[in-house]
Amino acid sequence: MIDDRPVLDDHLHLDPDNHRGIDAVEDFARVGGTHLLVVNKPSWHLGVEAETGEDFRAVFERTIDVVEEASSELTGRAWPVLGVHPGLITRLVDDRGFAPDEARDLMQAGIDVAAEYVESGDALALKSGRPHYEVDDAVWDASNAVMRRAFDHGADLECAVQLHAEASEDMTEVADWAVEAGMPAHKVVKHYASGRLAGPTPSVICDKDELERAAERGEPFLMETDYIDDPDRPGAVLGPKTVPRRVRWLLENGYDEAVRNAHVETPKRVYGIDTDATLEREA
Repeated sequence: MIDDRPVLDDHLHLDPDNHRGIDAVEDFARVGGTHLLVVNKPSWHLGVEAETGEDFRAVFERTIDVVEEASSELTGRAWPVLGVHPGLITRLVDDRGFAPDEARDLMQAGIDVAAEYVESGDALALKSGRPHYEVDDAVWDASNAVMRRAFDHGADLECAVQLHAEASEDMTEVADWAVEAGMPAHKVVKHYASGRLAGPTPSVICDKDELERAAERGEPFLMETDYIDDPDRPGAVLGPKTVPRRVRWLLENGYDEAVRNAHVETPKRVYGIDTDATLEREA
């Protein structure tokens, strides 16, 4: 830990079967990281070409397993975030011949299964979203319907929903959809966000300029690497040591309140987790 503080990476992936897995967690912990939100990798990256919602269960179970292993390496703990990567719709429609509405139904069924794990307490939050690249109207509408299904579950389960979506500094419409479903807007988290975002809570990618914008803005925010643990792209997007290193940089530049905001106050507000109380400190 860093100066007895919790340090949370809000969004990264671990692949214990094909790449670094727990070795990446050890790197994170070695430089001061204490808590992780581990998001399941895209299903096809784990060899799952889903035909039914139940087919996603193997992806979710493997993620829960690696989270348990990760927690044993941390002075804090890790939590799973489960869902269906929005890029799956392109794989289904373009590569596997699904109609957009068929792809929508399959992805919604996967979200339904992920929600079971949140309901049972085995996962903390859901993941959904829409493509961050250009798609036709039918795919766009289907993707938005999948995301709105996640918001329905977020409302019912009172959990957060992390979104993978296009780059934007204004996603108030999406946050409004969550509110319509019965979710508070602040429980919608935009993963890979810039330092300024209207609507959801930004999970800011650990670029120094973006972190400085978030810190100076003074609004709730989180910090992430989006480390993807891919053997073909080692270190992508950012390495697992990045969040602790950026926390040190923020502290060196006088942003103590921003660090508490991102690693204690916002995690509690968004996810209901207490990173301070779950930190094992030496007597």
